[in-house]
Amino acid sequence: MNTGNPGFQTEIEFELPRGYVDNAGTLHRRGVMRLATAADEILPLRDPRVTQNEAYLTVIVLSRVIVRLGSLADIHTGVIEGLFAGDLAYLQRLYEHFNGDEETAQGSPKPAVNGGGPALRRMTALGEV
Repeated sequence: MNTGNPGFQTEIEFELPRGYVDNAGTLHRRGVMRLATAADEILPLRDPRVTQNEAYLTVIVLSRVIVRLGSLADIHTGVIEGLFAGDLAYLQRLYEHFNGDEETAQGSPKPAVNGGGPALRRMTALGEV
């Protein structure tokens, strides 16, 4: 995704520490995450799965912002649910860093401590896997 501004990054590539294994046994490790929009953080709050279990917010938000994982055509909540716990924690940290405030996002590749929208703060408050 290119915004025409070379200093504004809207997608980030990643490689999962372990990888997602699909039903056919194929390992998927490399992927792309896009910047979250307001809708990515607000709309999942209405989902019944989140109202029943707030921890599910992480699953829905990540399924919305991960645009590619290996050769998978569709990244849905079932894919995120199937990740190993370490990979889920890795993606949470990446999300926090990439969607944190501007100063943090342009700094070194470490997780943001303070920043991001309501879903990010709720994801952090609920704790990592």
